[in-house]
Amino acid sequence: MKLEGTFVAMATPFTSDDQIDEEGYRANINFLIENGVNGLLAAGTSGESATITHEEQKKLIEILIDEAKGRVITIAGAGSNSTAESLDLVKFAGEAGADYALVITPYYNKPQMHGLIKHYETLNNNTKIPIIVYNVPSRTGTDLTSETIVELAKMDNIVGLKEAVSDLEKFTTTFKLLKDAGITDDDFSILSGEDGLTVPMMSLGVKGVISVVANIDPKRMSEMVNAALKGDFVKASELNYELYDLMKALFVESNPVPMKEALTMMGKPSGDLRLPLVPLLDEDREILRKALKDANLI
Repeated sequence: MKLEGTFVAMATPFTSDDQIDEEGYRANINFLIENGVNGLLAAGTSGESATITHEEQKKLIEILIDEAKGRVITIAGAGSNSTAESLDLVKFAGEAGADYALVITPYYNKPQMHGLIKHYETLNNNTKIPIIVYNVPSRTGTDLTSETIVELAKMDNIVGLKEAVSDLEKFTTTFKLLKDAGITDDDFSILSGEDGLTVPMMSLGVKGVISVVANIDPKRMSEMVNAALKGDFVKASELNYELYDLMKALFVESNPVPMKEALTMMGKPSGDLRLPLVPLLDEDREILRKALKDANLI
């Protein structure tokens, strides 16, 4: 399956007694598929991976695979700040039948670049499922260098990168170094991890997005990305501007707080957040509500 297009970093809905809302999760999966997305990610940051247990993480992956039934690409959130834990989760994702495993750079312990290479090399050498590396320095405290990305891209099972940085020059550097190393788009795909910068990133060679906003407006996000993939950046830019206020509102406080409240406002399964995340401040809730109304989503 080609790693390009719109992939949704799904929310994890909870019941009133703080259990995974399986029925609601399945409903959200079908809503997103019906609105044209290319793939779905279970148990990522947007799915509150920091506060779900490994058992819940595995359950979410299993539900996603079962409900998707091959209709879209399935991606399993499988990262940790421990290589041993990451290896267990990546192996589980492969055995469960996920198409890809998304593996965040280890957080808090701030490994060196050569430590990160060893981390991913261990996963690469001991699993078979294709792996997407996730670089999000604003959350992890570690930023993969372009040179390190190239070294990871040389590994057989490392097939992609979710890059959540705003430095467009870094993308240019990374793509040039990949080209110089003889690594093509067919070998290694880079996906945006920043909804609001997806269109300019795609003009540089990025193949799509793993999106928060697509939880709320999957149809327009998919149309935007598809237009950019076809080289129609006029249409892609128009859709980007249509989505701009919504994109800003969905990050008015830490993700996934606004996104889960938006789902609730839309009548979609969501449930409460797990501490230490708490509901939006009143003034931010009104910003979000206005953005949803202006986008004709409520």
